[in-house]
Amino acid sequence: MTSIAVELAEWATSLAPTGDDLELADRSLLDTIAVAIAGRDEPVVTTVRALPEAARWAIAGHVLDFDDLHMASTAHISVVCLPAVLAAGGDALAYLAAAGVMARLGTTLGWSHYSAGWHTTCTAGAPAAAIGAGVALGLDAERLATAMALAVPAAGGVQRAFGTDAKSLQVGFAADAGVRAAHLAAAGASADVNAVDAWLELLGGDPTGVDLTGPAVPGGLAIKVFPCCYALQRPISALAELANGGLDHRRVSRIVLRTPKGTVTPLIHHVPTTGLEAKFSLEYAAATALLDAHQGLTSFTDQAAQRPEAQRLVDLVDVQLTDGGDWLLAGELEAEVHADGEVFRTRLRLPPGSPQRPPTHEELLRKVGDCLVGTSLDPESISWGSAREILHRYL
Repeated sequence: MTSIAVELAEWATSLAPTGDDLELADRSLLDTIAVAIAGRDEPVVTTVRALPEAARWAIAGHVLDFDDLHMASTAHISVVCLPAVLAAGGDALAYLAAAGVMARLGTTLGWSHYSAGWHTTCTAGAPAAAIGAGVALGLDAERLATAMALAVPAAGGVQRAFGTDAKSLQVGFAADAGVRAAHLAAAGASADVNAVDAWLELLGGDPTGVDLTGPAVPGGLAIKVFPCCYALQRPISALAELANGGLDHRRVSRIVLRTPKGTVTPLIHHVPTTGLEAKFSLEYAAATALLDAHQGLTSFTDQAAQRPEAQRLVDLVDVQLTDGGDWLLAGELEAEVHADGEVFRTRLRLPPGSPQRPPTHEELLRKVGDCLVGTSLDPESISWGSAREILHRYL
């Protein structure tokens, strides 16, 4: 029986991207470079100056939790794959090979893997980063499969890290491990490629269930509108609509949120006191949606999370979980906001930026523009040819 590492390596070396695939790659490049630059002054980013460039770039790209997400795998694809590929001198083809492998590994691991507490971005990310860096280095399928096996020791990460520096750090470690594994494979290091199958099975995946058909990245990628966990995109969008309709947060006396249990899996901070914790708090999502005119980068700072009015609104949130939910957008969110004897209701299934509601080019450029404030960088100048130099300049 052929190892899944060999099958994925052969798929990666024979990949012929379509126009839609290349469009996704270009959008991912622009989005990821922008959010990485936006994170350049975060304390953890300044702490890791001595790490290899793939790790530094991935940490900067993930620290704000503003990077894209693959819904079926619940994995942040681009923030692992792009730094690994760019560090190895790769292009859109290498990125798509890595992203496609990561999406397929993560999908095979499935929701049960994520809901058990694993951070799929890291588990699926390290072997995928090895593919991307390996394609960039010109490795053949045999060496690519070996690189995947060499990345297995680093293919881990847990959700308990969410809301701390460790979340972005472990993502950086996954990207760096892939680059390291690709260089070792290129230098002739050996490995048993069946280790990838064994690893996948130990984590609850089925090596025979990997589907190599379809576009490079099956299901596409979700682009975040708000700089926080994807599980908060829907509640923020829904409640902000009420606030934009004239609801005064000062009148609010109770907030009821109903959502399937599975959709809050990563939301582990209920009374956040830091900006990082706020990114994983359903209660704070309600507060910022009602309190802030725009839920942007400034809504998720320590100072913002500690605002007295934000803390007051957090205390008013009543989360009512329904049974089920096997992905972050399962079912729909229902919200009730009580204010001065009135009850305002809203519900939402798909937030803006989801694959079914992709951002327009103009909407993406607005996000990118916000991320690039304080720089002289023109979004139109970000390309596969310039990306590495830009990252070196800012990170």
